[in-house]
Amino acid sequence: MKPRVFVTRELFPDVIEKLGRYYDVEVWDRYQPPPYDVLLEKAREVDALVSLLSDRIDCNLLKQAKRLRIVAQYAVGYDNIDVECATNLGIYVTNTPGVLTEATAELTWALILAVARRIVESDVFVRWGEWWRTRTGWHPHMMLGAELKGKTLGVVGLGRIGSRVAEIGKAFGMKIIYYDVKRNVDLEKALGAEYRDLDTLLQEADVVSIHVPLTKETHHMINEERLKKMKKTAILVNTARGAIIDTNALVKALTEGWIAGAGLDVFEQEPLPPNHPLTSFKNVVLVPHIGSATYEARHAMAELVAENLIAFYEGREPPTLVNREVLRVRPPGFK
Repeated sequence: MKPRVFVTRELFPDVIEKLGRYYDVEVWDRYQPPPYDVLLEKAREVDALVSLLSDRIDCNLLKQAKRLRIVAQYAVGYDNIDVECATNLGIYVTNTPGVLTEATAELTWALILAVARRIVESDVFVRWGEWWRTRTGWHPHMMLGAELKGKTLGVVGLGRIGSRVAEIGKAFGMKIIYYDVKRNVDLEKALGAEYRDLDTLLQEADVVSIHVPLTKETHHMINEERLKKMKKTAILVNTARGAIIDTNALVKALTEGWIAGAGLDVFEQEPLPPNHPLTSFKNVVLVPHIGSATYEARHAMAELVAENLIAFYEGREPPTLVNREVLRVRPPGFK
């Protein structure tokens, strides 16, 4: 009899077919995520779970899921999972790092350029007839933006994605500075990057790009005090997790002109309500958490989920195991 796996959202048919060779697969086929009570009910019945960042995998759920042996997260981040509780219960947790680096780095740069050159604002200007109503095709002051060459890019978190963002920034002719909990001398040499503490980085950077995981330490890392340290001409971009930035402080910063603009892929509240204060700013570009939204990245993420589950089924350590301490609690596999 095959072990059972519940997949909390539709993935790709070929990946589900592959999983079906090893598992009895049930897929939640609605666009919206399963409600917590449904997720809890399913978790009690299955041996494995494929989760998304919008699924709350807390200790209450994990303790009631007596058969559950592995949670395969379809994301890099896993702040929605109580990993410590899972480890104590002998439940493996995996994620999907690496395969979405290019997609997220490219989206970061799309946001940087969109804010710097006022792309969305200009599109609306044309599409809604404002350009036509000016009765002039070109003016020296029309939609002035900022060039990036020679400016300073401040990368907060020099992991896979942050490093790629820095590499692209170097190609734009920007000076690269970074903050991370650990210095990376090899990357400093490779990228020509210079280390700064966070407050100094915020003071020096013309573009600040966030690439750290959401933890207790990084929650509201970018708060009112730190936003005030930024240049009035600076752009803030976040493609990591919404709660790294204090939203109320950011709204205040934008309202009072502490910074020049922002590009946001992630938010403290998702989905973002249409009447949210952030939607009122012309100098803010908002996209609906699409950092990894390319076919290549999303399919590779699904493939990595399957690789983790198949490895566990075969009694092997999953390739992207998050909680390696669990190996001392229980060996991989369902035996």
